[in-house]
Amino acid sequence: MSTTGTGAGTGAGTDTGTGTGTGTDASTGKPADTGKCTDTTPHTPNDAPHTPQTAPDTDDAFDQDSLPAPPGATGALLRSLLAPRRARVAVAALLLLVQQAVIQAGPLLVAYAIDRAVPAFRAGDHGPLITVGVAYLGCAVAAGGFQYAFILASARVNQDVLLDLRGRIFRHAQALSVDFHERYTSGRLISRSTTDVESLRELLAEGLQELLTVVLSFVSISVMLLWLDLGLGAVAVASFVPLYLLIRLYQRRAGRVYRARSTAVAAVIVKFTETMNGIRPVRAFRRERANEEQFGALNHVHERVNGDALLEMARYVVGSRLVANTAVAGIVLWGAYRVAQDTLALGVLAAAVLYLRRLYDPIDRLGMFLNSYQSAAASLEKIAGLLAQTPSVPEPAPGTGKPLPPLASAQPGRTVEFDGVRFAYRTGGEVLPRFDLTLPAGQTVAVVGSTGAGKSTLAKLLARFYDPSPEASDGPGQEAAAGGRVLLDGVDLRDLATTELRRGVVMVTQEAFLFSGTVAENIAIGRPDATREEIERAAKAIGAHDFITSLPDGYDTDVRKRGGRISAGQRQLVAFARALLADPAVLILDEATSSLDIPGERAVQRAMDTVLRGRTAVVIAHRLSTVEIADRVLVMEHGRIVEDGTPADLIRGTGPFAELHRAWRDSVVGGGKAAP
Repeated sequence: MSTTGTGAGTGAGTDTGTGTGTGTDASTGKPADTGKCTDTTPHTPNDAPHTPQTAPDTDDAFDQDSLPAPPGATGALLRSLLAPRRARVAVAALLLLVQQAVIQAGPLLVAYAIDRAVPAFRAGDHGPLITVGVAYLGCAVAAGGFQYAFILASARVNQDVLLDLRGRIFRHAQALSVDFHERYTSGRLISRSTTDVESLRELLAEGLQELLTVVLSFVSISVMLLWLDLGLGAVAVASFVPLYLLIRLYQRRAGRVYRARSTAVAAVIVKFTETMNGIRPVRAFRRERANEEQFGALNHVHERVNGDALLEMARYVVGSRLVANTAVAGIVLWGAYRVAQDTLALGVLAAAVLYLRRLYDPIDRLGMFLNSYQSAAASLEKIAGLLAQTPSVPEPAPGTGKPLPPLASAQPGRTVEFDGVRFAYRTGGEVLPRFDLTLPAGQTVAVVGSTGAGKSTLAKLLARFYDPSPEASDGPGQEAAAGGRVLLDGVDLRDLATTELRRGVVMVTQEAFLFSGTVAENIAIGRPDATREEIERAAKAIGAHDFITSLPDGYDTDVRKRGGRISAGQRQLVAFARALLADPAVLILDEATSSLDIPGERAVQRAMDTVLRGRTAVVIAHRLSTVEIADRVLVMEHGRIVEDGTPADLIRGTGPFAELHRAWRDSVVGGGKAAP
């Protein structure tokens, strides 16, 4: 068959490139009866690329680690965490209120002792002084008991909140689409769920108690001072005006610092995670010194921002103590003068001074709360921004997902259709300008082409890691039209229930990812309810049983992180056993043999013969030896199909595939690599 058109493709990952081309099925010059494949992109004169490449956005929220959140999202997040625990929060607050009431009784007892109990004791009446002593001791014991009960109640609330928040972050991160994770690094996610959650823990564990203590002390002591002496009380209350202004100044300055600190912490974690995950190329290319310099620069930024935070805290503490000490000194001098003039009782002055110390002593603790609050507020802002992100590939609303129709034959394969699909990555131009393709049920199709041709993009669309990009809107206010459909037995993937989609389409990638755990557990990921007999049957069918049983604990051997205990070829066999156990209708193999040596590739190809039987399969191939198992070959260039036919027909032709095959054959005969 023949196809004409133009295309330009720039994108993330491997899909980049621009150009034009034409292709013909050299065997017959007619469309093959294996399926439909057309490219309907209009021809562009002079092969001019129709989509300009865009420059990277330096103000991108992902690059700046400042994901946008709706106004009030931070407060709404905190309220949603505390709302289910309202009753326990109220109990904890009541315990603290009673404790503060008991504590504030102390200065009144001292005033009573000075003005009443001591004169009575001198007159021979010991009862009032003994009563005051017993009452003071009782208040101290009661305050300690209520404090203990408050700590228990608040600690349970704190841990429940943190458990809920970490769970939300984990669940939401899993639910977000692949394109989000390609732009938002795992190190930042780790920072959100560790250091940022830890900031909230510090606020809940210590800061809220300090805040409630300060507020209750201010209200109760202000009332008591005004009741004891209106003049002294008025001066004490007036001294809170400069303290309030000082607190507002600290909040504004510290808020900026703590937002910068949260970003700096995340940058350090990202660099550390990236380096440890890539430790092999780091050692191979001797990147230790360069990485150390980069990490040191990020660590220095973190150190500087931490220093800024401490400096702001020091300014607040010094300023608040200056205001408090000045106020206490002024009140004591004025009160002493009034005592000397017999216009103020000595006991009242003593009680007022004790109350003032209790009033101003928590000011430093208020600074600790503000410190915790600003840190937690910045962290909650980051977390709220993360939780506000919505999947770009949304799942159907509950109860609205469509099921797949019954299979038309005994074979598990289903028909796949790309209907007018257009796709462009957010960070570049179009990869697929317009794409039409039909894959009949049960057909194995190999897709080949140079880097940037759009092969992996095709696989990601079929796996629904991405949805087709919408067409450009006709004008302001006009809704953009959908950029085509990907259909499975006539059902749009966007309408399929998630369970149906993941059961029907399975992808095996170049790097067969194995989780920490046993071999059997990794195979059972394909179908978690599978029995041990079914797991072993799938491994035997793939040809993995012998190497698995030779492991120290057989199927119960722990493969460790990323399957590091077994070879790349063995990991790939486990991945194929997993796919066979899942029994999908459509299987996507994205360069599944490109990283293997020749013996490993041959073992995997034998496994492919088993797992592909009767299924619709899309095989993204860099090695032409992988193409031999295909019923049909598609050659892609710049988002277009330029050749379509059986392997034998295309090899006999003079098109791009024949040239690739000849180059591969010459490299094999010449003792080179097994694939270009």
